[in-house]
Amino acid sequence: MSDVNRGADVASSDPAADAAAVFDLLIGLVRAQVLRGLAALRIADHLSDGAMTAEEVAEREGSHPQATYRLMRAASSMGMLSHEGDHRFGLTGRGRLLRSEVPGSMRSLVLAQTGQALWQSWALFPEAVRQGGTQTEKALGMDIFEYYAKPENAEEAALFAQAMGDLSGLVTQGAVAAFSTAGVSTVVDVGGSNGDFVLALMEADPQLRGQVLDLPHAVESARGEAEKRGLSGRFTAVAGDFFVEVPPADLYLVKTILHDWDDAKCTTILRRCRSAVNEGGRALVVEMVVGEIGRPDLATLSDMAMLTTTNGMERDLDEFDALFAASGWRRSKTYPVGGGYFGLELVAV
Repeated sequence: MSDVNRGADVASSDPAADAAAVFDLLIGLVRAQVLRGLAALRIADHLSDGAMTAEEVAEREGSHPQATYRLMRAASSMGMLSHEGDHRFGLTGRGRLLRSEVPGSMRSLVLAQTGQALWQSWALFPEAVRQGGTQTEKALGMDIFEYYAKPENAEEAALFAQAMGDLSGLVTQGAVAAFSTAGVSTVVDVGGSNGDFVLALMEADPQLRGQVLDLPHAVESARGEAEKRGLSGRFTAVAGDFFVEVPPADLYLVKTILHDWDDAKCTTILRRCRSAVNEGGRALVVEMVVGEIGRPDLATLSDMAMLTTTNGMERDLDEFDALFAASGWRRSKTYPVGGGYFGLELVAV
């Protein structure tokens, strides 16, 4: 057995070191909010042209100079900023990921994950474990998707949609490179938000016609993204409910959707796709896949986020295969697409 797998089985020989390790895990909540501070105050944007002092950043941002310095000092200790001397700070490679509106940006993801809706839900995490399901309705008065659909939460919903789009960008390139669109003419991105995935496939294959099916507050951003990429002529975005009906297509993209829902609802989504798919059609599911128990696994931590904010879960391959079998699909290929995500190609049976 490797040292990685033995960690929890070995009796502690150094209680002080163990206590320090647990404290380091606990301080993760502070690290998350430091990232939020950097993102919200656009520190990376201010430093994009070169190193600056905290006072210079504070003057640009309208923030408190000493508090800004303390934030930037903490960020430097986390490797997000570099200290150039004389209280001047610059961007590291990690820090550059918090710039806004640049390829690969994680700024919106940071703000969404540490924002009001999700942070309040995390406060009730122990009760979610006791009850076996999300306590988001208790925290927010409604489920997370109803919350984002409220007009008064439009800005937060847009931020979440952008975050999902940015996260999508981390895996879309790998998925597009790995997937063959041979024999595919029409593609529906089920719950596709701003359409990043289907639009990337359309850019790679000029013959494809694509569509996003999502809630009303999401489809406008998809239309705007298609127009920005010059793909409006081959693209449509339709407001709808994927639990009720999906449009016919040769290919369904189901990316980071199933982990939001329990088995019954996942089966419904997949059955809707199976009922509507054109003859010989396929589906491509992109999700994290839980690996061997006991090994470091981002999917198991994401699973805790699903438990906190939705009634969904991350799944292992056996659990995915059970869903597919129950809804008229069979997994034909599996491959990593980057960022801890996998492409699961399905054929109709």
